[in-house]
Amino acid sequence: MIAALMMLSGAVVAQNEVKKPVFEKQGDLIKGTYYYEDGNIRQEGTYKNGELHGKWVSYDEKGEKTAFAEYNDGEKVGTWLFWEGNKIKQVEYKSNQIVSVDNISSTSSLAINEE
Repeated sequence: MIAALMMLSGAVVAQNEVKKPVFEKQGDLIKGTYYYEDGNIRQEGTYKNGELHGKWVSYDEKGEKTAFAEYNDGEKVGTWLFWEGNKIKQVEYKSNQIVSVDNISSTSSLAINEE
């Protein structure tokens, strides 16, 4: 009986632990994946020499994409997208500075190259 209670309490503790970020080497990059408490992915992207580098994607608790961003050696670059309900906010960055901001309907045709 005591052994069963100890096993049950261990299982409850394991379920309440927050899943720690996972880091994987991919060539000269390190891919980081961050999680919500339930194990769903919160955010994933890559680092280079300790700096944010490359594409980053954020998700809400339901797994829906909320943001797409790009970095070059820690600087914000390129087209960033933010999903806000039925709208998409498109923000253009160049050399870590905002160049333009546009609102797009989520029913519009929008091509994203996520390679």
